[in-house]
Amino acid sequence: MNTFYLQLVNADNPVRMVPESDALLPAHPSCPDILLERRAALALGALLTRLRAFRSIVLVSGMRTMAEQQAIWDSSMKEHGEDYTRKFVALPGCSEHQTGLAVDLAENRPDIDFICPKFPDTGIFREFRLLAPDYGFIQRYPAGKETVTGIAWEPWHFRYVGAPHARIITEQGLVLEEYLRLVEKAAS
Repeated sequence: MNTFYLQLVNADNPVRMVPESDALLPAHPSCPDILLERRAALALGALLTRLRAFRSIVLVSGMRTMAEQQAIWDSSMKEHGEDYTRKFVALPGCSEHQTGLAVDLAENRPDIDFICPKFPDTGIFREFRLLAPDYGFIQRYPAGKETVTGIAWEPWHFRYVGAPHARIITEQGLVLEEYLRLVEKAAS
């Protein structure tokens, strides 16, 4: 099992492994500044290409450095306050984006909210969700799992965990925390 792709990152589990800069790629040439870890970028690009979704679905955020995560945290605290920020912004050092395995996506529309972009559950967006596990992605923060993940429902946030993990997690209605507990229990 590749521990890099399954690393748990949250407020209780800071980032342990980050990709080297030469292991980062743009998921699509139209977004050269939004980088992901190599496998995640290639998988996301293949999925969006399969759906012909590059005009409908836009990449909002990918890999972030510690400094970038800190700036987002500080800006959100100033603009929205502590309650909002703790719900939707990971603590610096505790963000999946710092692994290069997480991507925030949005419906292509004017005035995209960087913190909470719109990603509906209809049309091509639903198709994306249905196919995402086949490409190694899970919707990381689903509704109803807030007490497990510690993060509010984020329909726009997807995390690369690879196959077959993404399919198992999705089919069993789990989040990464629950899946890793099952894997650990099975191994012991």
